[in-house]
Amino acid sequence: MRNTFTRQILLALVAAPACAGVLAASALASPAGITASGGVAGSSGQASVPLPAHVRKSGIATWFGPGFYGQTTACGQTLTPAVVGVANRTLPCGTLVKVSYRGRRVTVPVIDRGPYGPNGADWDLTSEAARTLGVTDTVRISARIVGKVPNSPLLGLPPVSPLAAATGGAAVS
Repeated sequence: MRNTFTRQILLALVAAPACAGVLAASALASPAGITASGGVAGSSGQASVPLPAHVRKSGIATWFGPGFYGQTTACGQTLTPAVVGVANRTLPCGTLVKVSYRGRRVTVPVIDRGPYGPNGADWDLTSEAARTLGVTDTVRISARIVGKVPNSPLLGLPPVSPLAAATGGAAVS
């Protein structure tokens, strides 16, 4: 019995690297985009991005906003109350991060660098992202990288309706 178990373990250890290589190759070749469960629509069919070793899957998050409105983020966006995004010290601009807190989830792009406060936070949510998640203080969140979009000055802004685009944003009564 022990001999059979030892043989099965050895076979599994030998087969594991080969299986991992096949799975990695099929994942790279897969044309499938991020699914609805990933929360990313229109990401131009990019596959999920693994979490780099230096980025924690969970961490301390703070939020920023009112004192920074009107300023330009490190990624080139003008911060307004409507911008939904996150700041991280190491992730590239445009990286999509699925953030979860107490059963609420939102997928946000990295739009800025930070946080740099003394509390050791890993993430800094915009005020709109914090509001969406129900965050009002420094909290522990879960975070997962789900993709990447091109960085642009409009990254993090809510989509513009066709009517608003046609009227230049003016209200129509």
